Amino acid sequence: METSIIISGFGGQGALFAGQLLAYTGMDNGRHVTWIPSYGPEMRGGTAHCVVIISDEPIGAPIVSRPDIAIVFNQPSFDKYEPLVKAGGLLVVNSSIVESESEREDIDVVYIQANGIAAEFGTSKMMNMVTLGAMVAKRPVLSLEAVAEGLRNHMPAGKAKLIEANLQVLQRGYDAAAVAA
Repeated sequence: METSIIISGFGGQGALFAGQLLAYTGMDNGRHVTWIPSYGPEMRGGTAHCVVIISDEPIGAPIVSRPDIAIVFNQPSFDKYEPLVKAGGLLVVNSSIVESESEREDIDVVYIQANGIAAEFGTSKMMNMVTLGAMVAKRPVLSLEAVAEGLRNHMPAGKAKLIEANLQVLQRGYDAAAVAA
């Protein structure tokens, strides 16, 4: 099975790290992966997104025009990717920032107060882990345990003190999405 994921937001929101974490976790679990980052020259504050493909088989092409899953951190990302999610796909929306609601009935949508949940644990900068938790609750492309282990193994050394808080917000995002209709 092959799953394509786009993660998008403003630079500095952690879209690229979230995608990189999924790619590393997929590799650690014997999956084929691609991770293609894209960001504007401004980086922090500009737009940033990445495309991740996780597959049981070799991946033919890393280009994705209609993702199976889109995780959107801000309104411009919602506006761009909500219409592109494949029918039957999943849209994870950071409803702390995104005010729009999807009118599509052919996809699953999870609205999660990612910034608010992350802020409860000290900083809204961990909102990317909240959304990853929500994603794996609805589409277990990788297990929550595998993503948590990937976080332990691949968190940059300079941020190692944040591992426990990130693990907690990952779990909170998972729990919030698991009970959402």
